[in-house]
Amino acid sequence: MATIETTRPSSASALANPRTRFFILHVLLLFVIGLVVGYAATFFAGSSAGNFDAKAINSGDTAWVIVSAALVMLMTPAVGFFYGGMVTRKNVVSVIKQSILILGIVSVQWVLFGYSLVFGKDMGGLIGDLSFFGLNGVGYAPNASYAGTIPQMAFMVFQAMFAIITPALIIGSFVERIRFRTLVLFVILWSTLVYDPIAHWVWGVGGWLRNLGALDFAGGTVVHISAGFAGLAAAIVVGKRKGYEQGGHLASNNVPFVLLGAALLWFGWFGFNAGSALAASPLAVNAFVVTNTAAAACALTWMVLSWAENRKPSAMATATGAVCGLVAITPASGFVGPIASIAIGVVAGLVTYLMLMLRSKKTRIDDTLDVWAAHGMGGVTGALLTGVFAEKAINSAGNNGLLFGNPGQLWTQVIAVAVTVVYAFVVTFILLKILTPLGLRVSAEEEEEGLDMAVHGEDGYRL
Repeated sequence: MATIETTRPSSASALANPRTRFFILHVLLLFVIGLVVGYAATFFAGSSAGNFDAKAINSGDTAWVIVSAALVMLMTPAVGFFYGGMVTRKNVVSVIKQSILILGIVSVQWVLFGYSLVFGKDMGGLIGDLSFFGLNGVGYAPNASYAGTIPQMAFMVFQAMFAIITPALIIGSFVERIRFRTLVLFVILWSTLVYDPIAHWVWGVGGWLRNLGALDFAGGTVVHISAGFAGLAAAIVVGKRKGYEQGGHLASNNVPFVLLGAALLWFGWFGFNAGSALAASPLAVNAFVVTNTAAAACALTWMVLSWAENRKPSAMATATGAVCGLVAITPASGFVGPIASIAIGVVAGLVTYLMLMLRSKKTRIDDTLDVWAAHGMGGVTGALLTGVFAEKAINSAGNNGLLFGNPGQLWTQVIAVAVTVVYAFVVTFILLKILTPLGLRVSAEEEEEGLDMAVHGEDGYRL
């Protein structure tokens, strides 16, 4: 009986394979990085603990801030589901993957130097120094300048989640066509050159907008205006999708995903806003209540408008309206009361809905998931209305607004909004132009195939 001999490829022939060599090179590179970083840890010995007075730590405040950080972390993959349900079925994996990618990139950037640039020692009102590089000195002791009853490390990780979700919001403006490697570089550069400076201006001790008296409790300017107008710049530079039609409707592949994403965002937003009180306090309760109320009012506003426009109350419109209400109440949540939050929700609902119609029907800009209308203009509306409805009686660290005898606060809000809009748009535009030679978008063939298979090799649905 004849036997058939099978030959196994030798190790030498396997190494001759370019793909194998490429893989081995990356294994070795990552191993070296791990060794170098591991050795560098000796230079930071004890910096994550440090000397501290245990009596200065309030366990309730610390628990609330840690839970709030976890809630805000949940919002980033929730953005992936919210956006992922809106795109075509051949791009759902790529959108969710991009949100997870950003969670990874910015987490590391924040620990290395992002936190220090925002909350380090002020340099001319423009940026923090690198005194907290690698979280050196960020340990168990509170930082009295920001939160005097919790470890500075808890404050750091809570703020990290804001830095993470902000670039994740931008991806909705260029879904279905962005090149993956370019996105990686863009996120690193944008977080460092756009988010970190704006966050320092508004929240950092010594930041010039903070010194001016601008009010932004949880990120209306820092997060939403910056992301919204960065998204507008990105949509212009990256260009339209193949087959884009002005005024056309989204070919949403999974409406339940959209509703799930919106519900998770609503849930996580309590950590976003109420957590920004940085204590389990009455102010946190107020922020929680007005956050829920504004979201509800805006959701109902969008539902009514979609009903009036299309003769059917859209589920996606209702969910999107809730998110727009959450955006608008964010800067005001620590300064306004429940009735004012209803007004903010209704006004923001009108503004964002009409801005979406304006962008879609009157321009050729393909801001695919309307990041500019929802986050940019929602954030602008909320920041300006903070200057109208703010009450010092609610937050003694804030100020009164126009309706409570201080019209100057509205003017301060106008300045903060204008500066954030211009800086975020212009720097994002320049960054993307610089990255253009690397290729901003995938090839026409890859776009036609869909990024799920063309870029990631993973299909979202196997029907």
